[in-house]
Amino acid sequence: MVETAPKGASVWNIANALTLLRLVMVPVFVLALLESDVSDSKTMWRCAALVLFVAALGTDYLDGVLARAYQLITPFGQLMDPIADKALTGAAWLGLSYLGMIPWWVTIVILGRELGITLLRLWVIRRGVIPASRGGKIKTVLQGVTIAWYLTPWYAWDWEFMERVSPVLLTAALLATVMSGLDYVRSAWRGAREENDAA
Repeated sequence: MVETAPKGASVWNIANALTLLRLVMVPVFVLALLESDVSDSKTMWRCAALVLFVAALGTDYLDGVLARAYQLITPFGQLMDPIADKALTGAAWLGLSYLGMIPWWVTIVILGRELGITLLRLWVIRRGVIPASRGGKIKTVLQGVTIAWYLTPWYAWDWEFMERVSPVLLTAALLATVMSGLDYVRSAWRGAREENDAA
């Protein structure tokens, strides 16, 4: 269902500032991740990338809490928040595939879904905003956990056996990504039909 954001909140608020901060953190995270592949301090850079990624995810949770608690929800925030999320996770998927840790086809499927939903959001913005669904939230959590798991330098603590969980998490994240994408398409289609019927 397509919803319109409540009016009254200023675009200049702490929730939106956290969203923009998350965008700024993306290139710093990418630098740390790529440096972990070429630097002699591989573990240090991998840990730095992990900390940056988790911190960026923390801003996603915090901006949502603040926006709801203090009525700071704005159309800008509803649009930019998922874009910031996609920029962060998209950079992570690309980086992990570049480093040979995740198959490229998985990254292509996930990023294709994310790009398609972003374009869909922009297409329906004239009628309102497609709010995050439960499936979309589950997808976000699974993607975040999966990426963090792959970023964790298990080898540094001789815990390579933990990497056996990686394919399970990756499969769950991939399925949630595809299924939630289909759900968004159905919501947009339903909203378009309701508008046509009302016209």
